[in-house]
Amino acid sequence: MSRRKAREVAFKVLFQVDQVEADPHKAFRYLIHDVQLAEKDRDFSWELVEGCMNHLEEIDEKISHYSKDWALERMSAVDKNVMRIASYEILFTEDAQSVVAIDEAIEISKRYGEENSGSFVNAILDKVLGEKK
Repeated sequence: MSRRKAREVAFKVLFQVDQVEADPHKAFRYLIHDVQLAEKDRDFSWELVEGCMNHLEEIDEKISHYSKDWALERMSAVDKNVMRIASYEILFTEDAQSVVAIDEAIEISKRYGEENSGSFVNAILDKVLGEKK
């Protein structure tokens, strides 16, 4: 459960950066203040934020490639940023448990997104994972 919280914090940071061009460091410090996370989970959360920011162009290209009918600019900010985090895990982390990353992304998108967010996120991330295999 704490890894989900870590992913949720990372999602919220990316959401703020995406929507209001927030400073990721400040947004992270603000959000982490109210969340009970072990140090290893805080580190994991920041790794997700930093990794997404460092590989944003590549990640966005993958998401755009598989969402043929939806330009990145037209996607909901929730769906886009949830997929960014899971795509980073799938594509760039060595110990990635890709299925877990996808399941967590679906759950976060259901919580914060629209009615069909879970299925949309699942479809795109399955394709990203399929390409990696």
